[in-house]
Formats: sequence, C-alpha cells, structure tokens
Amino acid sequence: MKLRALLRSSAAIWTAPVWGGIIAFYFFYALHLEDPYEEVVAGPLWGAQQVSLALDYFYAFAYAITLGLATWEGGRLKRDRVWEMAPSRARWTVAGQMLTPSVGAGWAILVLPVAMRLIETGLVPTFTASLPLFMGMGIVCAYAVVGCVLGHLAPRAIAAPFGAVAAFYVISKTSAFSDPIWPRHVSGQLSTSVAFGEYYSPPTVLIPLLFAAAVAFAVAVWWSSPRLPLRLLATLAALAVVVVSARTASGWGVTNGPVSAGHATVRCAGSEPRVCMAETGGAVERLGNVRSEIVDSMEKLQAAGIGVTVPSTVTDGLLYERSLTRPRSNSSTWWLPLTAQTEAAGPKGRLTGIRLAVLYSAVTFPCSIPTVNTPGVSANWIINHDAAMLWAANTLGVQDAYLGRRVGEYGQFANGSEILAAVRKRAAQGLALPTAAERSAWFGREQAKACQLVPKQPARGEAGVGDRGADS
Repeated sequence: MKLRALLRSSAAIWTAPVWGGIIAFYFFYALHLEDPYEEVVAGPLWGAQQVSLALDYFYAFAYAITLGLATWEGGRLKRDRVWEMAPSRARWTVAGQMLTPSVGAGWAILVLPVAMRLIETGLVPTFTASLPLFMGMGIVCAYAVVGCVLGHLAPRAIAAPFGAVAAFYVISKTSAFSDPIWPRHVSGQLSTSVAFGEYYSPPTVLIPLLFAAAVAFAVAVWWSSPRLPLRLLATLAALAVVVVSARTASGWGVTNGPVSAGHATVRCAGSEPRVCMAETGGAVERLGNVRSEIVDSMEKLQAAGIGVTVPSTVTDGLLYERSLTRPRSNSSTWWLPLTAQTEAAGPKGRLTGIRLAVLYSAVTFPCSIPTVNTPGVSANWIINHDAAMLWAANTLGVQDAYLGRRVGEYGQFANGSEILAAVRKRAAQGLALPTAAERSAWFGREQAKACQLVPKQPARGEAGVGDRGADS
C-alpha cells in the first residue's frame, strides 16, 4: 500500500486531534504548572533532566494510544482478510506496514514534548541524555505488536478503547507501588528522576524495555507460528527475561533506580584552591568573584588564629546535586553550594552564602559533633560550639546569617531563648578580648569545652540544653 493511501486510511490520522491535543495541553499547562516559563529557562539547565521532565507526563499516553490504534488496525487486517489476499507475504511484513502510522503516533507523543522542551531551554540533546526517549520509543513498538494481535483476537470496537484505557490506568498506577516495588520500575514510566549532572544508568532504561519486548516477542510468536515447540520456547524465554527484570528492579529504591552522576562540564579558576563551577549552572559568570570570596574568607579565618587547611580544589555541589551521589568533602576537596548561593545572591549581590559555606567547611572541631539532638540526651555542648562558630562568623561578617540558621533549631528546646542569649554572650566575650592571641586562645578553649560536653553515648535523664547555666 502506498504511503498516502496508508495514512489516509489509518486511525492514527483521524485521531490526531485527540493525541495532538493531549500533547498541547500537558506541555503548555501541566508541564509548566509548578515551574513557570521564566524559572524553567533560568536554570540550572541540564539536558538529561529536561528530557526526563518532558517525558514524565507522556509515557502512559504514548503506550495506551499506540495499543488502541494498533488494536484497531489489527482488527481491520482481520476484517479485510488481508492474509487471504496476499498469502505469500509474511504476516509481520504486512502488519509492520499497517502499524507504521500507529507507531508514528506513539513516537510523536514522546518526541514532540522533548523537542519543544529542548527548544524552549536552548539545549542540544546528547545520546546519553536521550536514553529515556529511546526507551519509550522501543516500548511503543512492543505495545504496537501486542495491540495488533489483540485486534485479531477480539472485536476491535471493544478491544481498542478498553485496551487503551486499561493500559493507561495500569501504567499510571504503577507509580503508587511500593510493595512489591518492581512494577513501578518495569512499567516504562520511569519513577527515577535525574538531577543536574546525572544520566540514567543503562539498567534503569533497559529493564523496562526488555520487559516489554519479552512480552511482545512471546505474543508475536504465538500469533504468527503454529508450531507448539517454538511457542513454548518463546514463552520460556520471555518468562526468564520478565523474572530477571523484576528481580533486578526489586533491589532498587522507590524512586532510586541506578543513575550516574558528575557528568556536567565545569569551568575552573585559580589554584590552591582551584575553584570549579558548573558551566551551565547559570552563575558561572561570577566564578572570579566566588573564588575571591573563598580565598578572602580563608585568609581572614587564618589571620584570626583559626587553623584552616586550604584545600586544593573547591568544587560546585551542583555537579552532584543529590546527596546520595555526592562525594564527601575532605581536606583536599571541598564540595560547596557555589551555584546555589551565587544565584541566591543575584547578579551583583553580596556572596554571604559563599562565606557561610566556607565557615562550615573550614572551622572544624577536634571531636565529632552530633548532627541531630536526641531527646533525653544532653546538648549543653551547643552553647560553647555555637559561641565559637558565631565568633568565627563575625570574623567573616556573616554572623546574622549564621544565627538565622541556628535560631530555628533552638526552637526545639523549651529554653531556646536562653540558649540564644547564652551563645550571644559567650561570643561577645571572645570578641571583646584585646589581642588576636587572646581571641585565638579563647576560641580554642570553646572548642575544647564543647567537645568535653558532647555525650559519648546516649544516656537517660541527662540535663537539657542550658540546664548547667549560660556560662557552662
């Protein structure tokens, strides 16, 4: 059949207003419901992340509409007795030609939103960034095969709409699965998102594709071959793939399929420390200012008598946006929120957040400081610890920003206002000392005192914060 005649007779064409309307509505309304256009293009922009966001609404629609259209076309092949008119032609040659418009519609539902999103953000897609798109396009082909066979087995007027609705419902609802967890990872609607600098690892996109392809392969063999051994072999092979896929996906978290991080390009400046920011993070133009703030902050802390180990590299935390994939900072490499704090400051704003990030990384204590306060466990160390930190924050001119973070945490204690007053008082005592040597010695004593008060192990009935007095 000629292409023009094929398209003219295909259900994919006369249903185009339906699936075309779905694309337009979900792209221009739903996709921008939480993130307005201005925020989308402001960045940080990462191709793989934008492809993933663009596809999120459309997976289920693409598979469901493809299944419905393919079911209709399969029923038409049966009604028109195509096999009797062309018995010498292989079944799948004829079916493949007839299903081309249906597959094209499914592909369009996936490709068009991605293309529009990339045009909107000005990004150029890469092969790795496009992996979820290729996965979806492959699964569309699998649904077309299943739909064609379904159209031969059941009345198309009933099977096509009901099959499409059922497919959409099942695929959409897999995102609610948590026990068992594997359906949400094999459905073809990716539950795992990618952050800036990340790509989907091959298993994340291959498992759903293999799962769908195995089912479609078994269905195709049962329909096209009368040989029972071949049918059984295809069924066993498909079942093995399905089981392996499900077992593999069962080991993933609810939204934590395998991803690969740290792929974004960087721009660096200087040495000792070498400061690197994300090239497409949206704030790299202020890289020179960021490095100046970092260097100046470390120099001021050193001049105040605080021992600071200068790292060889300070790297943008945006490169590993999610804490699950981010390397831990160490003495030679710091991971700081450079882009996030620079964007928060604005194009010409003071980089207070950068100085505060340096404070937290540079000022260390000779003991392990708890990150959470356990109920019933003494937290008197907070007064000495925070007084020392507030004193160091004054050295950098970020005392208000530091206290702004801590005051909210004091609210969990009944005597939170007393804690704040005690911290301010002790820090003021250190700042009032006449010489740099005395202030440095005071800082060292506060560090030691805080470490003495840090409980070595949880103990019941210990005093709460501030119960030993403001001058503890």
